[in-house]
Amino acid sequence: MNAPKDDTKAGNFLRAIIERDLAAGTYAQRHFAGTPGDAAHHAAGPTDAARIRTRFPPEPNGYLHIGHAKSICLNFGLAQDYGGVCHLRFDDTNPEKEEQEYVDAILDAVHWLGFDWTAGGVEHLYYASNYFDFMYRAGEALIEAGHAYVDEQSAEEMRSSRGDFNTLGSDSPFRARTPAENLARFREMRDGRLADGAAVLRAKIDMASPNINLRDPALYRIKRATHHNTGDTWCIYPMYTYAHPIEDALEGITHSICTLEFEDQRPFYDWLLDTLCNLGLLAQPRPHQYEFARLNVTHVVTSKRKLRALVDEGIVAGWDDPRMPTIAGLRRRGYTPASIRLMCERAGTSKAGGWTDYASLDIALREDLDAKAARAMAVLDPLRLVLTNWDELMGAGTIDACSAPVHPAQAERGRRAFGIGREVWIERDDFMEQPAKGYFRLFPGNRVRLKYGHVIECTGCTKDDEGRIVEVQAALVPDTKSGTPGADAVKVKGVITWVGATDGVEAEVRLYDKLFTDEQPDAGGRDYKASLNPDSLRVVSAIVEPSLATSQPDDKFQFERHGYFVADRIDHGEGRLVFNRTATLRETFAK
Repeated sequence: MNAPKDDTKAGNFLRAIIERDLAAGTYAQRHFAGTPGDAAHHAAGPTDAARIRTRFPPEPNGYLHIGHAKSICLNFGLAQDYGGVCHLRFDDTNPEKEEQEYVDAILDAVHWLGFDWTAGGVEHLYYASNYFDFMYRAGEALIEAGHAYVDEQSAEEMRSSRGDFNTLGSDSPFRARTPAENLARFREMRDGRLADGAAVLRAKIDMASPNINLRDPALYRIKRATHHNTGDTWCIYPMYTYAHPIEDALEGITHSICTLEFEDQRPFYDWLLDTLCNLGLLAQPRPHQYEFARLNVTHVVTSKRKLRALVDEGIVAGWDDPRMPTIAGLRRRGYTPASIRLMCERAGTSKAGGWTDYASLDIALREDLDAKAARAMAVLDPLRLVLTNWDELMGAGTIDACSAPVHPAQAERGRRAFGIGREVWIERDDFMEQPAKGYFRLFPGNRVRLKYGHVIECTGCTKDDEGRIVEVQAALVPDTKSGTPGADAVKVKGVITWVGATDGVEAEVRLYDKLFTDEQPDAGGRDYKASLNPDSLRVVSAIVEPSLATSQPDDKFQFERHGYFVADRIDHGEGRLVFNRTATLRETFAK
């Protein structure tokens, strides 16, 4: 069935296209043999049970980033909504930059985001490199039909003869070769008889076309490089613009959805598929390409080249550094799949483009975790507080048991326990010797409540030789413990969090912020490194409540007053507590 009209997902023009095609039955009679293949292969198969087929086709030359998340959500989401199937395909046609590490990272990222490429018990995980045999066969077919030729001009000569937006292109001196001559030369390219860069296979279209992409684009180049999947089988490799439409057609893709930078390539996409369909190699109805504006998020860069430079130069601690916009980095930072999907949905899908504020991701994260994250108290800048009359009122060495709900709105999740004694840890900024106007926390003579505990009255402080406050003193106000009959007898304006000195646990807390201070750090060719945020990471030694001692990697919490934190998925564990700040409770970044 079509997506219901009251669908809560953000509408976009792609939905209208898909609904139009479904209503017209554009792809209703196509066949799919269960695996990718040419026209004859699919003709022998049954009518495709999938109403549409989309694909997410990353190149395994780096880690996926937040921009890819939009494409993942879009392609897999549309397939889910319209009774279709989304393929995961590795566009691995460039052996020089692709590695198995990236393949594995991409598989993990897509799964983590909540999507799967298995449908009806069939795994739709594909590699463009597995189609190299067909791509070569298609190249020979184009040559034999007079639609392609081998060009042996130098790279500079080809650039010059191609022309520009103001100058028409001129024919290569090799363009008039016969199909037989071109076929023989192409086979010499395949057999390694020509040097790297000595020749390319070009489509024969129109050197006078106003669209420069139709001026005899390159289809194959010679490159001796070991491929992660095919090894040294090939010394010629297809160009991306040639391979991509063929991959779509072999897989029976109906709606090939890509970002706007490929819009100018659509005429060649159409020309190539129409030509190969007319030659009988590919099945009809063929795929069609549709473009949408990519997701641009403020305060990040998403160029793989620039991200790799941040890693290689040690500016960040790897592809999964929590400051990186990679899916691995966002995951380690503590963002949830639901929050990323929600941000992508709210960004909408259009041709117009624009920018999405990074704050929208934090907003989505807060909305997701507010109802999920266990609460805890943590002191990130510890200052010792001594209750000078504790021994007199409560007894020397006494620890008073306190508790708080794991989640304030979910009583069924139980309570967490901690103790208060003569000494506790408080936040340094919860005390001011000379309070500013409107300051309601600790200062001499003022009363506050230790959250979930007692009311106390500040009596003074102690400083070291350099004038730094090293201890605050206060008196316990009797019969004011939270939850007891006398708790409301004393009214206070300030409530502060704390951790007991006897059961508090030491932890490393990493306070992450945006990696770049500029909203568009690389816009207009600017040096993006010039806007690196010097405060993007601050590591503090904190004291956290005892409930966090048993936390596991990836566990998420709301540290009361401070924000949302996650137990680091790599460094946390085996007696070491490491928490990463995902987001504050409200947006605080100064632009």
